[in-house]
Amino acid sequence: MRDRAKASQLMKKEYRDFWIFISPWIVGFIAFSVGPIIASIFISLTEWNILSPPNWVGFNNFINISKDNVFYTALLNTAYYTVGSVILGTILALIVAILLNQHIRGITIFRTLYFLPSVTAGVAVTILWLWIYNPEFGLANYFLSLLGIRGPQWLFDTRWALPALIIMSLWGIGSNMIIFLAALQNVPQELLEAAEIDGADSLRRFWHVTIPMISPTLFLVLVMSMIGAFQTFMQPYVMTRGGPGNATMLYGLYIYFNAFQWWKMGYASALSWIMFIIVFILTLLQFKLSKSWVYYETSEGR
Repeated sequence: MRDRAKASQLMKKEYRDFWIFISPWIVGFIAFSVGPIIASIFISLTEWNILSPPNWVGFNNFINISKDNVFYTALLNTAYYTVGSVILGTILALIVAILLNQHIRGITIFRTLYFLPSVTAGVAVTILWLWIYNPEFGLANYFLSLLGIRGPQWLFDTRWALPALIIMSLWGIGSNMIIFLAALQNVPQELLEAAEIDGADSLRRFWHVTIPMISPTLFLVLVMSMIGAFQTFMQPYVMTRGGPGNATMLYGLYIYFNAFQWWKMGYASALSWIMFIIVFILTLLQFKLSKSWVYYETSEGR
């Protein structure tokens, strides 16, 4: 009985300590996350320029969004950017991870070098790419000229501005590369050896063994990359401000302009909730589709 009472007191102390230590996070989460989320719902139903009291307009902001041509332009640009950057970034990160998964001398140095660009300061990197894309003295057009190709105007051309941002996004594949590298190193070697004994060549082993084994990681990278790409803001803000001719007006940048350039807080909040709904639906769709191609070793019936 004495031992049981002692154990009960110990559990109560641990329970109390748990809430004491987690309370700062809970307070911060409620104050800086839950609070603003609830407030944004109210603000989206008002017309508010910060300087004057909000004026209740109901669903007028959402109705006006449906008539906003720039909204559709930003949505299409964001979809284009998301598809391009996620697909190219994922493929390139996987290829680099495969190359860096080799057992050769000095491979750790190469892994560090490929990861470093993803941790450099965002604004500094963006300014660096502004120089690279300069049509007069930029490195991009210089290297193209060595091949006898006349380089485009890049950020000054409506056809090339958004592809230029997609190419720039490949600079930060280091994080996904590390994730893929960890997944590749956890692929059971006995499965690869068994496939090789059965006569499977390198490509077949990769497609039928490696890809299924890393499919949960691939799914994670696709979902997180899609969410991140949809919220891209800094690059177009620093480099183009949405130009030329709204060619790089991404959704996050359009929300910023409405909120902090044109002081249309209610409209910006409505745009933010539409973004949330779109990203939420796309994420749910990816989870639904994942059942047909993502392999989990612990799944029943597999």
